[in-house]
Amino acid sequence: MIKKIVESDILNANILIVDDQQANITLLEQMLYQARYTSVSSTMNPREVAALHRRNRYDLIVLDLQMPGMDGFQVMQELKTDDHDSYLPVLVITAQPEHKLRALNMGAKDFVSKPFDLLEVRTRIHNLVEVRLLYKWLAVYNADLEISVQERTAQLQASEARYHALTDLASDWYWEQDEAGRFTTVSGPVQEMIGIHVDGMADGSNNAALQGWNEVERADLRARIAARLPFLDFVFTRTEPDGTKRQFRVSGEPIFNRSLDLTGYRGVG
Repeated sequence: MIKKIVESDILNANILIVDDQQANITLLEQMLYQARYTSVSSTMNPREVAALHRRNRYDLIVLDLQMPGMDGFQVMQELKTDDHDSYLPVLVITAQPEHKLRALNMGAKDFVSKPFDLLEVRTRIHNLVEVRLLYKWLAVYNADLEISVQERTAQLQASEARYHALTDLASDWYWEQDEAGRFTTVSGPVQEMIGIHVDGMADGSNNAALQGWNEVERADLRARIAARLPFLDFVFTRTEPDGTKRQFRVSGEPIFNRSLDLTGYRGVG
C-alpha cells in the first residue's frame, strides 16, 4: 500500500539552503515561510553541509553551485559518501546552463536557473519534498517488511522444530513413499527396531525381509493403499526366527498434488 503524503507532511519537511550570498538565502527563506514551510535553515559555508546533513537528515538541500572555496559539485561529492543515505535530496541552483547535466549526473534531483522565478522554485521544492518523503516511507516500509519476513521465517523454523519433536515423541519413525510405493524418506531407528530394510514392509522388493510377516495383514494394507485410503494404527505382526511375535503399528495418509493425482504416502510407525 502506497502512503499518501499530505500537505502538512510537505510543509513540515526539513529544508537546508546553501548559498554564499546572504541576499539569495533571505529571498528563498522568505518565499518558503510565506508558503508556510516550518523547518527551514541555511548556511553560507559549503564545507559544513555534509556534517549538517548527517546530523539533521534534511528532506531537501537547495544548493548553489557557484561558491568560493568549495563549489556545489564538491558538496554533492561529499554528500554521496554518506552510507546512511542512498538518496541525494539536492535541488541545485545555477546560472550556467552547461552545469545542469553535470549536476544531474552527480545525483542532483532537479535544478533551477538563475535568475530564478520564485513560483517555479516553490513548485520544484514542493514536488521534490513529496518524492523524498515517499522515498523515506518506502525505506521504512521495506525495513519493516524485512523484519516481518525474518520473524515469520523464525516462526516457521520453530514450528518445524516442534513438529519434528512431536513426531519423535509420538512415534518411533517417520516415513514417506512415492507413488510406486518406494520409500523416499525414513527417519528414526527403523532398521534397528524391525530388523529389516523399511522397503520390505509394504512393497515386495525385499524378499528376504518378508520372512515372518503376516501375509493377511500385508494384503489388507496393500488393499487400503490401492484404494487411496488413510490408515490409523494398522498392526503388523512378525514372527521372529525364535518363535516370538512382535507387533508394530503404522499410520499413514495419501499425498495428492493439485491435480488430485496420488504422489505417495506418508506416516509414522
